[in-house]
Amino acid sequence: MNLRRNSKTGQLQRTALALALGLGFSGLAFGQATTGSIFGQAQAGDTVMVKSTSGVTRQVAVDSSGRYTIDSLPLGNYTVTLQRDGQTVDSRSNVAMRVGSGTEISFGAQNAQTLSAVTVQANALPTIDVSGVDSRTVITAEQLARLPLARSAEAIALLAPGVVEGSALFTGPTGGSVVSFGGSSVTENAYYINGFNTTDPLSGFGGLTLPYGAIDQQEILSGGYGAAYGRSDGGVISQVGKRGTNEWHFGGQIQWTPTDLKGDPKNFYYVNKDGSQGKIRQNRKNNKSWTTTVDAYVGGPLIQDKLFLFAAVEAQRQQGESTGANVSPYVTHYRYDNPKWYGKLDWNITDSNILEVTGASNKSSYQGTLNKYSYATNTEGGFNSNDTSTKDGSDLYSAKFTSYITDNLTLTALYGEMKGTLYSSTPGYDPTNPYLLTPDKQNPALTGGGVINNNQTLLRIKNPAHTTKNTNLRFDLSYRLGDHTITAGIDNQTVHDNDDGTVTSGPGYAWEYNDSTGKTPTTYITGGPVANGPDWQSQPWVEAPAGYAGGQTGYYVARYVYNNNSSVRTTQHAQYIEDSWQVNDRWLLKLGLRNDQFTNYNGDGVPYLRLTKPQWAPRVGFSWDVNGDSSFKVYGNAGRYYLAMPSSVALRSAGASLYTREYFTYTGIDANGVPTGLTPIKSSTGGPISANLEYGIPRDPKTATSTDLKSEYQDEYILGFDKKLGDSWVYGAKATYRNLRNAIDDVGDSFAIIDKMDAMGIDPATYDPDSIQGSYLINPGRSNTFKIPKIGGGYYDVTMDWTKDFHFNTPLKRKYYGLSLFLEHPFDGKWAGRVDYLWSHSFGNSEGQVRSDIGQRDVSATVDWDYAAVMDYANGSLSNDRRHQIKAFGSYQVAPEWMVSGNLVIMSGAPRTCLGYYGADQTNPGLGYGPYYHFCKGEPSSPGATREAWTYRFDLSAEYRPLWADKKLAFNVMVYNVFDSQETTQTYAIEASSSYLRPYSAQTPRYVRFGISYDF
Repeated sequence: MNLRRNSKTGQLQRTALALALGLGFSGLAFGQATTGSIFGQAQAGDTVMVKSTSGVTRQVAVDSSGRYTIDSLPLGNYTVTLQRDGQTVDSRSNVAMRVGSGTEISFGAQNAQTLSAVTVQANALPTIDVSGVDSRTVITAEQLARLPLARSAEAIALLAPGVVEGSALFTGPTGGSVVSFGGSSVTENAYYINGFNTTDPLSGFGGLTLPYGAIDQQEILSGGYGAAYGRSDGGVISQVGKRGTNEWHFGGQIQWTPTDLKGDPKNFYYVNKDGSQGKIRQNRKNNKSWTTTVDAYVGGPLIQDKLFLFAAVEAQRQQGESTGANVSPYVTHYRYDNPKWYGKLDWNITDSNILEVTGASNKSSYQGTLNKYSYATNTEGGFNSNDTSTKDGSDLYSAKFTSYITDNLTLTALYGEMKGTLYSSTPGYDPTNPYLLTPDKQNPALTGGGVINNNQTLLRIKNPAHTTKNTNLRFDLSYRLGDHTITAGIDNQTVHDNDDGTVTSGPGYAWEYNDSTGKTPTTYITGGPVANGPDWQSQPWVEAPAGYAGGQTGYYVARYVYNNNSSVRTTQHAQYIEDSWQVNDRWLLKLGLRNDQFTNYNGDGVPYLRLTKPQWAPRVGFSWDVNGDSSFKVYGNAGRYYLAMPSSVALRSAGASLYTREYFTYTGIDANGVPTGLTPIKSSTGGPISANLEYGIPRDPKTATSTDLKSEYQDEYILGFDKKLGDSWVYGAKATYRNLRNAIDDVGDSFAIIDKMDAMGIDPATYDPDSIQGSYLINPGRSNTFKIPKIGGGYYDVTMDWTKDFHFNTPLKRKYYGLSLFLEHPFDGKWAGRVDYLWSHSFGNSEGQVRSDIGQRDVSATVDWDYAAVMDYANGSLSNDRRHQIKAFGSYQVAPEWMVSGNLVIMSGAPRTCLGYYGADQTNPGLGYGPYYHFCKGEPSSPGATREAWTYRFDLSAEYRPLWADKKLAFNVMVYNVFDSQETTQTYAIEASSSYLRPYSAQTPRYVRFGISYDF
């Protein structure tokens, strides 16, 4: 047995906070944990007792090998006491826990024999947690109070290596930003509050989060978590809220971000064909707002050592204006009100039984008015209309019971519900006029070179009765048997999505203007003999506009209709078992196995997606305490992670959605922008065309997916080390490899299925071709079998080979490589700092469940894989690839009353995509989606051939805590983006458009935030 060094100096350094107030290290017990553990070495036969400031008390005996472990401890500050024969011989006070971490407190045998009731304050020198095998960053409330950050869970997550901002075309459930972990799409993450899964139940865009001041700790888990948790192949954002202690505390804070000190957002311009700056697209210089945030908290004992309360409220108001683009020339005057609250009760029923009750709420309401705006004179005009008002948000209530049945047996149970509301209405809504899509493509010969618009600002209207309900139930049982800690449990979740529907505004349709940019007026709009060859009439087709009145120069219009509505649900069940095996005093192995089952139901309550066969997800990890003194750890893990399908998939893949376009040429445009002199353009249906055959007909649930569909899953491998450098520094490195082995998306090539049925010799008179769906959920890259209804009952089973029948020339591919380095100086009372460098590459032909380059939010129903032509030359760098990332942040105590902090982020630019019509002839083959092929000006164009510019951002803050106020009063100021860098972060991807390369988004301009707080 290898005992730790016994010198007093060495002992104090080792028995410090296992993870000091600097940033979290790699390793830990479980992802999404709400507890930590204390472990260490002492003399065999002694007793170790821990007691927290919130009254939690536990004690265990030191085993025969001289080791002890106390698991499942609620977060807080602890006193750890060594007792021998009922007498205290050594003690460590002010031991702070890190969520999911093991905190080492060892008592050297020699010291314990000679010390008599000695109490030592735990210091902040760095030690390395050798009890964990995963990859995470933990940010504490103390760090959040110091660092210059935007007040959101996603802004905190961006401190971690490998986490990048998602596309600005995507937002979370209350309008916030979203993030990508390790190259995955932004919907593949999981969110937790106190162990409850709060991920957006509709589509996975973000999740419910705590008021900023109520966050005790936030862990950002980027890989390698144990078998107890799943349903994520991106990353995890897990927040643990504050709790009451044996002392009453209260406080409050006011923060103000004024408009006058904000940088002017740069204007967006079109880009000419030669690359020079074109005419203005959007005047953004006045797109500013002010924000005021007020929050308060109170916490303390309702019954000393027994019952504790913590409560926090936050009210944020943002008010400003935003000028729209030239195709939507309005100035929106808006206001957001974003209230949040959090409450927690902790009841220490006995020393062996604890009950925790959590309540949390996150709401956002919006209202606005639209005034007219003239780009000719750059002036704002009078009132046009009210904007759609929204009230979105969720309320969470959960209870967690923990029972320490014996020193070696622990039971935890959690149950909770999260109810969501998604209400919207438009005051004074006028249904008279239709919405105009892409009016900048109107025939200039009819408009005088300008754009004719109307007062309709809504494309779609959502069902105001839309609600959601998410329930979580889990049980975990942990048993320590010698050197093994065996944990097993269940993890169940059910989601109800009620009255989720959308209709087209106005008279029930919109007008979508188009031109022949990227092709000629004599080219078929969709399909045709050039695009699809001799059998072109078996595919969708729409003739060229040139043969119709008004279409000679290539201008035409489509009548656009979209409608869906349903109430659906999903169930997600899992069972797991994991063994944490302390092989010897230096080696720890974690061996786990998880089994997930997913079922999705349509609006009639019938399953259309049943993935309930065993889906085994092994998790294996190790930690090697190289020197035996927690100064050098080598760790690694390998695991498989399954991802469930969210509820929103049912609306189009298993519902009765209507999504059509009917094409016309026109000879005039009236004063409301409505085309006149319409001439229908011939099509394969003789009327409206739906590329995915969405004609509003209810779907047979047996025909929604392939019969042999498998869940999306990803394999991940991590190897790294953490090492002390002297007494004040820690450095390390980590290599990560991720491989998306299976995905779910939809295929729409029903005509290929008909061809296969002909090849099989199936009589066309025995089935209705219209019963073959235009969208099936499939596993890209694999053979898929579909059920085709027979006339008179029963089904044909038609197996489609991926290359021979669907004619794809590439399988599914998404891979991620990452190599990260870090150097950290934990806070020592004077300063703290950390710098990370990451080289990474995310590449393949599928970003994941959504597509950032075109802003497609349809989860697992993207353009990808719909038919073969859209995937030709799709392999390249994926949208969330950032080849180089440098992140550095820290704090410095300039004087007893003054603290300054900084945050630096440097990243290489995102990959660009260039999309156009297919091939050298620039046709629109197959299902005729339009310019969404990987061709640029008739040449193949793989994603990432060019990139956006590098981005640089430096944030700075300062805080003054006067001694005359006993440091309870604080004044602070933060400057975000000090140098006002505003590089473009994403550009328009479709080359067959005058908008090609115009900016979609840019860096947030500089702003200044002032704050004053008081903590008593």
